[in-house]
Amino acid sequence: MNPLAHSVRLPRPAPQRVLACGAYLKNRACLLDGTHVHWSALHGDLGDPSSRQALAQSVEALLAQASGPLQAIANDLHPDFYSTQLANDVAHSLGIPAVAVQHHHAHVGAVLAEQGIGHPVIALTLDGFGLGADGNAWGGEVLWVDGADHGPVFQRVGHLAALAQPGGDAAAREPWRVAAAVLFACNRGDEIEPVFSPLVGAAAAKTVHTMLARGLNCPHSSSAGRWFDAAAGALGISVRQSHEAEAAIVLEQLAAQWLSAHPDFLFEWTSLDLHAVVAPLFALRGQGTDAQARGAAQFHLALATGLAHAAAEAASRHGTETVVLTGGCFANRVLRTAVRIQLERQTLQVVEPQWVGCGDEGLALGQAWLAGWFMDKSFDILES
Repeated sequence: MNPLAHSVRLPRPAPQRVLACGAYLKNRACLLDGTHVHWSALHGDLGDPSSRQALAQSVEALLAQASGPLQAIANDLHPDFYSTQLANDVAHSLGIPAVAVQHHHAHVGAVLAEQGIGHPVIALTLDGFGLGADGNAWGGEVLWVDGADHGPVFQRVGHLAALAQPGGDAAAREPWRVAAAVLFACNRGDEIEPVFSPLVGAAAAKTVHTMLARGLNCPHSSSAGRWFDAAAGALGISVRQSHEAEAAIVLEQLAAQWLSAHPDFLFEWTSLDLHAVVAPLFALRGQGTDAQARGAAQFHLALATGLAHAAAEAASRHGTETVVLTGGCFANRVLRTAVRIQLERQTLQVVEPQWVGCGDEGLALGQAWLAGWFMDKSFDILES
């Protein structure tokens, strides 16, 4: 199979020739060469050895496509990703720099490149995980991103409240764990075992309660994906997920169902802390699909109005009228539409990814674009 998928052209040229190795999930690499973006095929998740092998082959093929010497290799900030390790190896072999680009900054960079935006923007970047510039897990970010005309710098100007993840990565597979974390944070830890023991067993429920009480293996994350999981777990929609975003997809379907039947339904919220939104959803457990759908709609609208409020304040503070919506959670049509409506009511210009997509499959373009401007202008690509 040809490892090169297709090429597209950008509205403005990149200042440097850069190859980017992409993300860990939904991996795809690209070569940015002037206005040309040469994409590899989609490799899938790099936990699979065959995907890692495919990425290595694609990088070799992309190198052969370059019209001249490369100035840099771009990669994710996370040092343990295979894509990062491969980027460093290739850069070393070519005698050029490897440039690490923060995950959510790269999401925004992909949109800037795709649409030729050179002025500062506010970006709402929502997904499941990306290593932050502070070394913590991010995923519900409000960023100020300077345009390429001024250098590829960004600031984290807001984020969703951090949510404990009992068991670390296990919490991404088992929404009940983050739902339990919400109970604990709201001083309702004594409810964890009675609520979840019938679903996951007394031992597991007690263990998670103990972990939260002692702060053991409970890393915190601002991830929007984990907040979706918490809402689904609170409503009793999902205990364990068999595939990525399963709980969030069901939650969206229920919200869409409710909002279609109740088009005038409103739920205003102006905070990025959703603990007080999710905690009341436990009362709707066992009350039927209609109650779950109402709770799902409440969660979506609270998240949307909270994000829009934060973005509008940040736009005013930083003197821009452009807000970018990106990251895999914006595949959620209910959330995306609600945020857009709120922002447009405040006369802000809303920009969404087009052909590059909002998920990790387009991340390599953002990595390459920002790394190219970094090499051209010698700006610090991490948070200023």
